[in-house]
Amino acid sequence: MLQRLTNAYRRTGADVPYGNPLPSHGTEMEGWFWRVTDEASGRALIALCSVNRQPAGDWSTAAVGVHPGLVVRSGALEGARAQQSPFSVSAGDASGNFTVSTDRVRFELGDLRLNMEITDRFAWPKAFGGGGIFSAIPFLNQYWHPYCLGGKASGTVEYGDESWTFDGAKVYAERNWGKGFPLRWWWGEAHDFGNDDVCVAFSGGLLSLGPIASDVNGIVVRVGTKVIRMTPPVLVRSKVGDNQWLIRGKSPRYEIELEGDGRHLPPHVLPVPLPAERRNIDTDFEHLGGRLRCTVRESGRLLFDGTSELAALEVGTRPK
Repeated sequence: MLQRLTNAYRRTGADVPYGNPLPSHGTEMEGWFWRVTDEASGRALIALCSVNRQPAGDWSTAAVGVHPGLVVRSGALEGARAQQSPFSVSAGDASGNFTVSTDRVRFELGDLRLNMEITDRFAWPKAFGGGGIFSAIPFLNQYWHPYCLGGKASGTVEYGDESWTFDGAKVYAERNWGKGFPLRWWWGEAHDFGNDDVCVAFSGGLLSLGPIASDVNGIVVRVGTKVIRMTPPVLVRSKVGDNQWLIRGKSPRYEIELEGDGRHLPPHVLPVPLPAERRNIDTDFEHLGGRLRCTVRESGRLLFDGTSELAALEVGTRPK
């Protein structure tokens, strides 16, 4: 009975405290995202997939992007399936396929092949997800959760005449789900700060609940084993434009400032699903090798100040 009630609650988009947000909630759009970097070589890749629910049959948005270069392979794939226990997501047709589980990620999109294994994950430690108390509110149009704040990835990505084999590269992973993407959003992530064991992620966008709509921002910073989350009612402000991102958050204990800059390189163009229309639109612009400075103060004392030269910085829009 308890499990049935939990499943019914999750279908609203909300999560119970200390629940597992990784499996599908059964909402209109379910997304999974991975980011792998090697600071020494300046290389990075992202992989994403979704299960988009539609009466004519579930389908998936899938993409892999590689940096340096503007390499992107993407597709709208048929036959999308999400299994809860054990967790797995898959889709595939003549244009490509993927299969992912908790620790393995495999994509084939056109001439691109990605196969990797994830180990030593730093799992999310808090009762509520990345959205804080918003993670427990039903029927929001979008939910966000950075469930893996660090780990190691080993594998190979091959595309055209190029290949990259990585062993023990850094990895970050997150989830998003709901009715689909908001009308506008911004996002960023970085975990390459030299010898410092730090992971930073932020997310913002137009959050809707019925007739009410407002810009909402969230910040998550992990410094060693300390995880700091700033979401409403904590005050988090953002200023995003001209390939620059400025995010500031302040709570009674912490102050965080994030300064992102992508002006020195063009963005990768990634697909955004329109679940009901069974198609993707190319309105997601993500710099895979941007610059992000992170400053964290605890009770007025400087806890961390560092800059990553291999950050992901993103803006996107969706038509009304």
